[in-house]
Amino acid sequence: MPAYVYILASKRNGTLYTGSCSNPGERIYQHRIGKGSKFVWKYKVFTLVYLEVHDRTDDAIIREWRIKAWKRAWKLQLIESRNPDWRDLYDELNNWI
Repeated sequence: MPAYVYILASKRNGTLYTGSCSNPGERIYQHRIGKGSKFVWKYKVFTLVYLEVHDRTDDAIIREWRIKAWKRAWKLQLIESRNPDWRDLYDELNNWI
């Protein structure tokens, strides 16, 4: 079963949140209605700006931890390498999963 690593943003170059899950559509929805992370809700970090797929849950979790440990500049560079316009990828999830 595939697993996903995602990054949410409050706005371009705003507050970031990195997470992992097996169902990004459901997980991002949970964040947006306040049923996900308290941090996400408090800082209104709702825009899906980055998503990557992994074959195994363990790999996604390890990647999530590694990204969380990165410097902010590296995270911004990662986002902009795949999503330079900081589009909300939530509506495009069907293309990923």
